[in-house]
Amino acid sequence: MRAPASLETKVLVASRNAKKLEEMRRILAEQMTAVEVVGLDDVAPFEEPVEDQPTFEGNALLKARAGVAATGLPTLADDSGLCVDALNGMPGVLSARWSGPPKSDERNNELLLAQLHDVPDERRTAHFVCAVAVVHPDGREIVVEGRMDGHVVREVRGTGGFGYDVLFVAADRPGVTTAELSREDKDAISHRGKALREVAPLVAQLLSASS
Repeated sequence: MRAPASLETKVLVASRNAKKLEEMRRILAEQMTAVEVVGLDDVAPFEEPVEDQPTFEGNALLKARAGVAATGLPTLADDSGLCVDALNGMPGVLSARWSGPPKSDERNNELLLAQLHDVPDERRTAHFVCAVAVVHPDGREIVVEGRMDGHVVREVRGTGGFGYDVLFVAADRPGVTTAELSREDKDAISHRGKALREVAPLVAQLLSASS
């Protein structure tokens, strides 16, 4: 379902990650053509919460609620990460800061490879999870979750995407890392793509109902 053509409003995406914002705007635009999506750098600065919740859903809600409180705009936030079976589901919610501050995709990937050095290929299974939360100024909240299964390879491959994409091969696209996929191909199978496609029509309905 697409948002009504007459619907014109802003939705804040609580992120400063340029690549993530581009990905989210691209996918949301498929459903929310009349909605302007802005990022944290497009609004007045505010104190962002520490992502200290034990679940992806908890962190996504934390960020979305903070965005609404600070800006008065309907706010969408996500929390995502890589869960590796051989590491008991880690790095999980710690994915972005797995190797410690400051955040670094390169160091995170190096650490993950080191931790899995002696793990045989058949035990390098993993999945990406993305929880997307939407909070409206009137208090209504939506949370959905997407998942992408696959495995971790032994060397960095590809230049697209971000985070652990250079080490992850999705079960739906064997033979290539998600960093080697086209944007369209990755969007079609990714955890974030699945979650955003599910939540976008719900957001459109939410905004339409309040307009």
